[in-house]
Amino acid sequence: MPPREELIAVGATKMHVVIGGQGDPLVVLHGAGGNLAHMTTLARALAPAYRVVAVDLRGHGRSGDGPWQWDAVLADLDTVATDLRLDSPAVVGMSLGGMVATMWAAAHPACRGAVSLDGNPTPSRPDQLVGLDPATAAAELARLRETFDGMAAMLAAPISKDQISAARSGQRAMAEQYGDDEDAWVEGFDRGLETRGDATFLRPSPDTTNAVRMAMNQLDLMTAYRATRCPLLLVLATKDMPEQQRFHNLYTAYRRHVARQLDSVADNPNLRVMPLSGASHAMVAERPRELAEIVMRFLAEARSATG
Repeated sequence: MPPREELIAVGATKMHVVIGGQGDPLVVLHGAGGNLAHMTTLARALAPAYRVVAVDLRGHGRSGDGPWQWDAVLADLDTVATDLRLDSPAVVGMSLGGMVATMWAAAHPACRGAVSLDGNPTPSRPDQLVGLDPATAAAELARLRETFDGMAAMLAAPISKDQISAARSGQRAMAEQYGDDEDAWVEGFDRGLETRGDATFLRPSPDTTNAVRMAMNQLDLMTAYRATRCPLLLVLATKDMPEQQRFHNLYTAYRRHVARQLDSVADNPNLRVMPLSGASHAMVAERPRELAEIVMRFLAEARSATG
């Protein structure tokens, strides 16, 4: 049976999901600025073993807008699970979706298992940059914020037909580089387009982007790691993406900080940490089939352990 798209009402917000495969339920969540189409290859690799439900998070893709608050996002997923009669679904998320998967695991002890694919907030404080002196850390963070502010400003401007055409060609080129499905990459771009009046804009909106950044800055993942009572796997990037290389010292320092933080919660037997050698934050694009194998193996082990 081919994947099908459904629309689920969550109060005044409408959530879009794509469902494919058969078996135990597995919810798949994309990263910030993305949408469910960016998880296509991973979802396809999981579909032979699971009933995969890929979700456009609020403010992304074709789903409706709404305040970006962790409780509200988890409530969205609760409604999706209830509407689709998903019995204690496992959850796999990338980046922002990985943070949501972690929060879901902490809130749902009966969850079959959760996997966070490099679901760590963007660094925002000098104390998160281990090994950099405070002045250097502050300067690097200021430079990073300037970059993100520039990206947000671009989202506020309409996108022309020529820009759309060029972006689609760029998506095909990137898909070819990764050996992936070109049509899925183009869909990932098109799914983020929104027409308002005579103009076309990219989603998420600047307001949503800023709200997500603020929510990430305030997120305390360590508390969630300590609280989780269901199996939780963290798959961590070990190298920079090409666009991160000009911030190499910042991201290297931040990875050290994350490793130290995780050492402090290593006594939780439900938590497993896997640094993935040679993988960047773009691991879902780089190695989707390998990640699918990691997810399936982890969830099979979790099921065996819990009977």
